[in-house]
Parts: sequence; C-alpha cells; structure tokens
Amino acid sequence: MSRVLIIDDDPSFCTLLHNFLKKNGYETHEAYSAKEGIRAVYDHDFDIVLIDYRLPDMDGLELLKNIKKRYFHLPVIIMTNYANIKTAVKAMQLGAFEYVTKPINPDEILLSMRNALETDVSEVAATPQVKKPKAIPSLSFVQGVSPSSQEVKKHVELVGPTNISVIVLGESGTGKEYVSRLIHQKSQRSAKPFVAVDCGALSEELAASELFGHLKGSFTGALQDKEGQFQAANGGTLFLDEIGNLSYENQIKLLRAIQERTIRQVGSTKDIKVDVRLIVATNENLERAAKEGHFREDLFHRLNEFQIAVPPLRERVQDIPLFLEHFLQQSNQELNKDVSGFTSEVVEKLQTYSWPGNIRELKNVVRRAVLLTVDDTITATVLPAEIVSPTTVAVTSESHSMPSLDNPDLKAIQEKTEKALIEETLVKVRYNKTQAAKVLNIDRKTLYNKLKRYNLE
Repeated sequence: MSRVLIIDDDPSFCTLLHNFLKKNGYETHEAYSAKEGIRAVYDHDFDIVLIDYRLPDMDGLELLKNIKKRYFHLPVIIMTNYANIKTAVKAMQLGAFEYVTKPINPDEILLSMRNALETDVSEVAATPQVKKPKAIPSLSFVQGVSPSSQEVKKHVELVGPTNISVIVLGESGTGKEYVSRLIHQKSQRSAKPFVAVDCGALSEELAASELFGHLKGSFTGALQDKEGQFQAANGGTLFLDEIGNLSYENQIKLLRAIQERTIRQVGSTKDIKVDVRLIVATNENLERAAKEGHFREDLFHRLNEFQIAVPPLRERVQDIPLFLEHFLQQSNQELNKDVSGFTSEVVEKLQTYSWPGNIRELKNVVRRAVLLTVDDTITATVLPAEIVSPTTVAVTSESHSMPSLDNPDLKAIQEKTEKALIEETLVKVRYNKTQAAKVLNIDRKTLYNKLKRYNLE
C-alpha cells in the first residue's frame, strides 16, 4: 500500500482527499502547514507527496525545494487554485512531477499519482528536455468553428476587457468554466489569480468558510486561520460554478461582498477590503429561480450585468472533429499512448450522438477509447454501446406524450420532459439519489432542488 502525505491548510479538503484515496487503496497522512509537512517527511517514509501551492507559512514552491534537497527521488505533485502556466513550468523545473488545479478531478489526480509512482524521478530530472510539463487542463480550450461557438467567442472578446460581472449559462459539461477562464485571460486582471469554486460541492456551513475564510476556533475543526477564496482571488477573477446552490444566508453575504467590496471572515468582526471580478455559472434558469423565490432577486440583478449562453454539443456538431483531435492529443499524453486518429465510421457515430453530458462526456469517451485501442486507429469496437447502437426509447406514458401544437409552450414542454426524465431515472436506480444525479450528470444539490421544484418524493 503506497503512503501519501497531503500538505494542505484546509482540513475539509484534506479529509475529502483522505477518504477518496483510502477507498482507492492508499494510506494517507495529513499536514496543515509547510513546517508540519517537512517534519512529517523527515520522520516518516512516504511514496508520494501532494502539496498545496498556497500555505500559511511557506510558498508551495519553496516547500518543494526543501523536500527535494533531502529527498530528491520522492515524487511531488503541486495542487493549486491558480492556473498559471509560468508557475507550472517553474514547479516542473524544481522537480515537481505534476501541477494540478483545484477543484481536483478525482480520476486525474489518481492517474497523476499512479504515473508518478511508476516513474523513475532520477531519469526525469536527468533529461528534463525530454519530459515537457503537461499543459494545465483548465487552460486548454478549443475555439469552435460553428456559428454558435463564434457567437460565444465574440461575446468573450467584447466583455473580457471590462470589469463587468458575467453569468455564464449552459448545460452541465458544456465548458462554462473554460469560457470563464477565457474572459479572465482577455481582461486586465489576467496576470492576477483566477480562482474557481464549485458551489454545488459546498454545504451551507462550509460555503461561508470557503468563500470568506475563518479564524482559528470559530467552529469545530477550525484548527487555524484560513484565507477565503475572495482573498485568494484579490486583484483577479473569482468564478463561482453552480451559483444557484448557494444557501439564502450565503447569498446575502455574497451580495454584501459585491456591493461593499469587503468580506468578513467567519468568527471575525473585522471587514477586509477585496477587489474581485465575479463570473458565475449555472445550468438553471436563475431569472426564473429569482421570481419563484429560490434565488435572491437583488443578487441576480447585481450579477446579471452580462450573459453568455454556451450551447450544448448537439447544437455545434461542426466543432466535434476539433474536440476529437484536442482530446486525442491530451489522452495520448496522459496515457503514454500514440493513437493516430479515428475511423470515418467512428467520427460519423460521434457526430450523430446526442451527447447529454456534452464536452465532458466526449472527453471521457475519447480517453476511454484511447486506453482500449491496441492499434493506431480508434474503431467503433471501443466506443460505448449507447453510441455504437443508439436506440429510440418508446414513449408510452402520458407524461412522455408529445404536446399538442395547439399549446406550443416551450418552457412547459421542457419542464415536463425534465420531470419525466428524473422520474424515470429514479425508478431505474431504485431511488438512489446519488446514483440518479450521476446518471443525469448533475450534482446532488441540483437534483434535490429539481425534486423540490417538481414536487417529487
């Protein structure tokens, strides 16, 4: 069993990562500061170290240098909220095996750890020109050629250089965070941090601490002072994904932070000035949620200075070949493969598939296909069954029946279809909400909100 040292000042994140790695067969030890981490490295034998870039008592790169001076062969992975290519290159030059961005993708961190444990670090260091640092996934973006993609590009170019708050709309997996990063890169804040927060993954109690920080002892588990993401993004851009999942109380705090340009840490009575541009994303209709009382209307209007709608993949079929090439190169690099391309049959099937999971689903399909391919070219034999042989589901229930053209209410049709799909999925997974959310490609909190909206028990 490989032993992992996690050095991160966020106890909640350490606990989540510990539980995840434990389930995957790793033994973990946690340190909440650089000093504590160095002591742990000196006192124990570890197979790999995961370091947060921003620590309270030392820079992550400085800690990396300290570890490498004494334990040159110990693989180290840097974790950070800041997707900065210069810092990534610097980390690789100092001996880091990989540089990954938060929020951590579980599959990617596992893959990086396995690659690190299988690689001879001395060989990597001896020939640095051979091993180029991998591109940071969150900075990789394909500019589509379809009319809808060009429309998004035009809006990004228009709003990027301003300080206007932006709401990015789109289904799950369409690339809302990528669009938000592009806006940041086009802004005058591009040299400052871009910090991404997934509001759907935060509980009501954790959200306030994550966004605004906390003081030591302000609640159970607050072992030391913690800087919030508003402070981490100071001077740059704060991206809040799934903004609709924030609790009412935290929506009030967020509104105050935007209006007053100050935040107050949990357990503190002191205001801290911040200068942050806000970009938020959602797969829900925030305007409707505001009118129905599920989202604060004043917060919606404060955020809604500009909107960008990211189209689903099924509406931008012309872009699929570009994404295929992009994800093929990424997968070859990640999996150490050399697959050259796709058969025409595969491309045709991928272009006719409906892609309910959008670009995220496409990326996973390509990665899986590259992993399973033993020859030079990806064939239909390695594609998922639902893509190779798509079947038309017979719609028989009343809730699935086609609406009459006498009442062509698109909004009502969409709601009716969504409700029916959720009901059908719940039945299939025997009412396991976690599994249902996974099948529907939404987070659990979004599912609970929809269950409440449609009165489903």
